[in-house]
Amino acid sequence: MEVVITALGPDNSGLADPIIHHVTGQGARISEIQMYDHDEEQLFAMLCRIDVPASEFEKLVEAMRQIGEVTKLAIRVWSSEYRRTKPRLAVCCTYLEPTPRAILEAVRDGVINAEVPVLISNRKKLKYLADEFDVPFEMIGDSAGAVDDATMIQSLDRYDVDYVILARYMRILPPSICWQFAGGRIINLHHGLLPGFPGFRPYHDAYAARMLTFGATCHFIIPELDAGNQTINQRTFSVAPGTKLEEIIDRGESQNEPACLVEGVRRVVDREVYLHFHRVAARVS
Repeated sequence: MEVVITALGPDNSGLADPIIHHVTGQGARISEIQMYDHDEEQLFAMLCRIDVPASEFEKLVEAMRQIGEVTKLAIRVWSSEYRRTKPRLAVCCTYLEPTPRAILEAVRDGVINAEVPVLISNRKKLKYLADEFDVPFEMIGDSAGAVDDATMIQSLDRYDVDYVILARYMRILPPSICWQFAGGRIINLHHGLLPGFPGFRPYHDAYAARMLTFGATCHFIIPELDAGNQTINQRTFSVAPGTKLEEIIDRGESQNEPACLVEGVRRVVDREVYLHFHRVAARVS
């Protein structure tokens, strides 16, 4: 069984040693290991992907808990293969309705074989979606929309989330969250075609470049904003010359973006693709 171990904490020497010594001592095969020192934040981050028998999973979780207590690291042990129920998706949103609604509808209709235990937002605007789909709503922003990152992590843990779905969530996740849920557990919808049109105004940028084809990108999140090679799905649409920018944005937000995100999330939930060494890889059946 494939297991992802992530660790995050104050930077110090030798933090990875007890984790590596334990998993290798138990005979686990390491298929991926990454370690980072974020000097500006004085953070140590680590990801280790291993293969272990399913019967050893609970023992591994307990061992990592004990190591975390000693090292003061926040250690998470997760496997997409271990859950006895459907994968649990936290849908994160801010202002725009179409993409989070599309995920909720796709889960309800069985297009995405998962469940949504929580809708998370830094604004109250889309609370009615949570009410409509009978999903708990977690408000993690203040009156200005600024996010309490610790509150977000607590919400994700409390609802035992497998995947974090950023459905036009208008905040940048800090490294502390990205690394605690690293290994292909955070999925984002970018409203432009990557790598050509990154940033916050891809429709405007593409329009200024006189493009007639516009699109959206569903990708795994890593700490580098909209970095390349994490693409899960892309979807495009073409317009006639002279089409107004407002019409393009409306079509993209209401039709193209939701369809792009739904298919991307489905591919991940159905375990067709995964993130390996910051690259999307197809699983060999």
